Amino acid sequence: MNKEQSGVLKAWEATVRKTHAAKKRANSIFGTITMANATDDDLENNNDKSDNISGEPYLVEKILPNGDYYTGQWYDNFPEGQGKYLWTDGCMYLGEWHRGKTMGKGRFSWPSGATYEGEFKSGYIDGIGIYTGPSGDTYKGQWVMNFKHGHGIRFYPNGDWYDGEWRRGLQEGLGKYQWQNENHYIGEWKNGMICGTGTFVWSNENKYDGQWEDGMPKGNGTYYWSDGSFYVGNWSKDPDEQNGTYYPSESSQAANLEWDPQTVYIELADCKICPSENVSIMPSQKVLAWYSAKTDDNPRRLSIDGRVSVGIERPDKMHMWESDDDSTDLTEVRRDLDSELLCVQVQHQHDDTNPKFNLELPLKVPKLGKRPGETISRGHKNYELMLNLQLGIRHSVGRPAPATSLDLKAAAFDPKEKIWTRFPTEGSKYTPPHQSCEFKWKDYCPVVFRALRKLFKVDPADYMISICGNGALRELSSPGKSGSFFYLTEDDRYMIKTMKKSEVKVFIRMLFAYYNHVRSFENTLVIKYYGLHCVKLTGPIQRKVRFIIMGNLLRSEYTIHRRFDLKGSSLGRITDKSESEIDSTTILKDLDLNFIFKLEKAWFEEFCWQIDRDCEFLEQERTMDYSLLVGIHFKEISANGEFVPCGRRSSS
Repeated sequence: MNKEQSGVLKAWEATVRKTHAAKKRANSIFGTITMANATDDDLENNNDKSDNISGEPYLVEKILPNGDYYTGQWYDNFPEGQGKYLWTDGCMYLGEWHRGKTMGKGRFSWPSGATYEGEFKSGYIDGIGIYTGPSGDTYKGQWVMNFKHGHGIRFYPNGDWYDGEWRRGLQEGLGKYQWQNENHYIGEWKNGMICGTGTFVWSNENKYDGQWEDGMPKGNGTYYWSDGSFYVGNWSKDPDEQNGTYYPSESSQAANLEWDPQTVYIELADCKICPSENVSIMPSQKVLAWYSAKTDDNPRRLSIDGRVSVGIERPDKMHMWESDDDSTDLTEVRRDLDSELLCVQVQHQHDDTNPKFNLELPLKVPKLGKRPGETISRGHKNYELMLNLQLGIRHSVGRPAPATSLDLKAAAFDPKEKIWTRFPTEGSKYTPPHQSCEFKWKDYCPVVFRALRKLFKVDPADYMISICGNGALRELSSPGKSGSFFYLTEDDRYMIKTMKKSEVKVFIRMLFAYYNHVRSFENTLVIKYYGLHCVKLTGPIQRKVRFIIMGNLLRSEYTIHRRFDLKGSSLGRITDKSESEIDSTTILKDLDLNFIFKLEKAWFEEFCWQIDRDCEFLEQERTMDYSLLVGIHFKEISANGEFVPCGRRSSS
């Protein structure tokens, strides 16, 4: 061996030593990482395959445990390269894969006959591609995370077409829309509506050039006839606000002198913009067998401080059901389980990094805290606001409405879809008399929230009784970090949060994706929303209060002894209260959590899988700063108020 070869060998050996040392340091910090629920048979199978892999993808044909089918290139327990995946419901993907996700160019088809052919990124439709709907409509252009976003051309089934800019699935920016009768519009769009500055040209060559709002002329504009005459003025659907001047040309017709500008609105009413298609499920929402809870090859993301998420087992923190002796004890324990409790049993674990927990000392069950919040009674500064809120909810939920279908049209999610109702103190044809001050009430996207309440199996009468019954609301003593105030119903079932105008806009923008997500995943852990409203107080104050109604996640017939807000981080994630100051209402953080949760295998797998789906939804919507809320009920408590760990029973 010459000196040059010897030097290369020594350098390679040094690199190997550094790599092993780095792995040891990582394991000492984060714990040894092992795939959740891996069995000995799986490890043996993987070892048998190692001879076939040899660092390169190889061809496989698999009927997967859930009945799906995959054929194509495979590497390191995942599709890698070209492959074809068939779902049992008839959906199919054919194209490029990377680490088990659709990545690169491919073709996805739905059972309805709809297809998408183009670029994918991390499971999402992302890049340049062509979508063809079941009715023959097509879109060719740019996509970002399942949304039409950027420049694209859309051809509709009725012969209309649009060429221009898109944002989050709707026309926004500059674009041209042409109807089948050859009328066309060129100009600005916003949220799928003609809005801003633009020109509408009729097939007879007459045109309007000016300002638009909600698909109609609004503001300064000019109407031109093909003979050269024109009308300039301020445009409005209200004839009292309409005014302008007519300028005839030398060849203008006498009929133009009798022309009424309001006829433009009648003509435009027939020029409808075709709605967006409703895709039942996007490729990124389809369950892939190797990422589902039914398989063992389930990689998970890292938390922001580098620790592994719940899908990868940290032996010192997460365990499934296991029995070292025989199955008798395990069967007995399972028989004692309450099927309504997800946190089946909790076991105390010592942690040297957390001085508040000492293994030598018994864990005292925290004292029961007072019911949070201050009851809003007569004389409270927000008493009239509470009455207004209750009147509005009773009106919104109780008014007659057609049967609600869960298959909603895109128009139901339009930000302009809202209803204003005036509540005079003496009452009106639609509202009852009341003792509060006069106010206006707004319902945002009422059809969507009616469908959500139906989807979440909320009885309208029970909903109204909880919020509008004899019991008063309770105002939490301090607002959240956002400055919002929170209110609880008397039965603790619902929480009401005030929102800023900007927050309402963001939420409505997310509403379509949220609705599809909660409808697709029945066991989602994402919070449930039931209504979005606004109260506008009349008089000199003219204050608007926007608020959203959501479910109280930790309401239970069981006493919640410990409450945790978990973010998957360690930076500043510890409460500043001592153990003696903690009661059942104290919100604890990540470093306060010092238990082992033991779940049945099926529950554990389903729980991890659902968290992944929910996180993917939040990432898709560019949402940050979300938490996993955990409530713990101590089932076994000794006579002196101490928690009885797993494996021991109290003598009392």
